[in-house]
Amino acid sequence: MNFLPEWSSPWFWPALLALVLVAAYSIYRIAALGDSRWIGSLTAAVFGAWVLLFWELLVHALDVPRVLLPAPSLIAVALVEHAPKLWGDFVQTVLKSVLTGWSLGCGLGFLCALAIDQRPFLQRGLLPVAGLTSAVPLVGVAPIAVMWFGFEWPSKAAVVVLMTFFPMLVSTLAGLKAAGKLERELMYSYAASYSRTLLALRLPAALPFIFAALKVNATLALIGAIVAEFFGSPTMGLGFRISTESARMNMPLVWSAIVVAAVTGSLVYAALVLLERRVAFWHPSVRAA
Repeated sequence: MNFLPEWSSPWFWPALLALVLVAAYSIYRIAALGDSRWIGSLTAAVFGAWVLLFWELLVHALDVPRVLLPAPSLIAVALVEHAPKLWGDFVQTVLKSVLTGWSLGCGLGFLCALAIDQRPFLQRGLLPVAGLTSAVPLVGVAPIAVMWFGFEWPSKAAVVVLMTFFPMLVSTLAGLKAAGKLERELMYSYAASYSRTLLALRLPAALPFIFAALKVNATLALIGAIVAEFFGSPTMGLGFRISTESARMNMPLVWSAIVVAAVTGSLVYAALVLLERRVAFWHPSVRAA
């Protein structure tokens, strides 16, 4: 399916350059249609399609071994052939480890931020401990979590909790301080209680910060769960699949697991962006996006 000349041919690089120019011009013309979100999504999709096409062409033209870099067509075939196996890995890693750990880590970080905001003296004790948790290396804590919680998904969820706690804590604290001084003085002049000020003013002002932490933690949680599965896992999981199949040199299946993880992370991130636009549509940072 490679319509470029052989790489040893003198026409190979000119033909490749011409195809690159066609790709660049097509992306430029689509991007020039407007600045709406749909045009941006279409531009990204066309760019991704061109990248896959060049990947496929160059792998075949240069005869790259599949152990080093399989062609996208081989990865697609592996996705179809091993779909039940990859679905089991997805359930084990994403629906169990990542979802549980992400929810607990973000929830605990949010609650601790509220506690520190209400009782400032806690900041001297909780923030250093929280900073310590973020400095613990993942490769060091993952084997310990496996020893404590076993080889099943709870040990991976514990690692995810540790990774997502501190970003949510810091972002929420910064967001709670983002409310304007005039607005806070107005609430004080109305004799509003702490809880009323929190719900009516400070939490709405903190929403962009909270969603930023949720989006960052979504990708961190996926990375943490996959890496934790390298140190001990049952017979399924995306990290387990990548580790075992790379040892067998079955690189199309390894790349299939990577594709599942990448697509999952991108979809979750996009869903959180859409949710932020629905919830915090009034905020200037969202209106300007």
